[in-house]
Amino acid sequence: MKTLNTFLALVVICFITTPSAIAQDNSLLYKIEGNGIKTSHIFGTFHMLSKEDFELKDKVKRTFDASNLIVMELDMTDPKAQREMMGLSMIPGDDVLQNHMTEEEYKILDNYFTSKMGIGMAQLNKMKPLAISSMVLMAHLGKNMASYEYAFIDMAKESSKQIKGLETAGFQIGLFDDQPYQDQIEAIVTMLTTEGGMGAGFDELIKVYKTEDIEALYATSGEFFGYDKDLQSKLLDDRNQNWIPQIGEFSKDNEVFYAVGAAHLGGEQGVINLLKEAGYCVTPVLD
Repeated sequence: MKTLNTFLALVVICFITTPSAIAQDNSLLYKIEGNGIKTSHIFGTFHMLSKEDFELKDKVKRTFDASNLIVMELDMTDPKAQREMMGLSMIPGDDVLQNHMTEEEYKILDNYFTSKMGIGMAQLNKMKPLAISSMVLMAHLGKNMASYEYAFIDMAKESSKQIKGLETAGFQIGLFDDQPYQDQIEAIVTMLTTEGGMGAGFDELIKVYKTEDIEALYATSGEFFGYDKDLQSKLLDDRNQNWIPQIGEFSKDNEVFYAVGAAHLGGEQGVINLLKEAGYCVTPVLD
């Protein structure tokens, strides 16, 4: 990773303005119609955030309740997928993460996890940097953590709705496997040691997310990817392209509620524009 902001974008991969600062046509929720599908909706999530910043608006609840199938980036209710993710999150063979960092980096991470979670790097030494980055964010939020995805999972269980995924755990983790471990660790440590630490960049992402302006979200994602177009294409644009035909298939026979990271919605290569280019009528749900 080239910068602190780049890695923070990878962790969140997706984002206190007052209501008066939010344009009337901004929305994280869109209706998808036409082109031979049943009416469906797509909502832009923020994968992990604080409980204070978590808000599930009535319009989201209504469209969720009206849907008979829930589709997210991953089907996190599938035990097989959970086992796959756990296995692929570990460094294979006899190698350990400590071999890919300096003594100072190891010490910084060890102190961070010990102070936040009561466990040290000795217990985390077999984890890939991507898993470490997720744990850094979880440690930052602590018991105050909320998640749209897990909220939707609970809601689906309560209403006996089926959940499916657009991707596999193997595919998602594989997106990072060609990035040297030492580069990823360096970015994590930079994130923790830069002025303001983890909270500074994360709070900026949340601030943009709460505007519900998907174009601003996409622009901000460019900043946080360090304007690395290849990386942005790999983690956002290419995946968006892959999802369009799947949306057509899932919605052919079902009224689907899609939940994906909000950074995937905006931009010329964003899901909303790609759906329009594919012949669907896509409109924001405002209330």
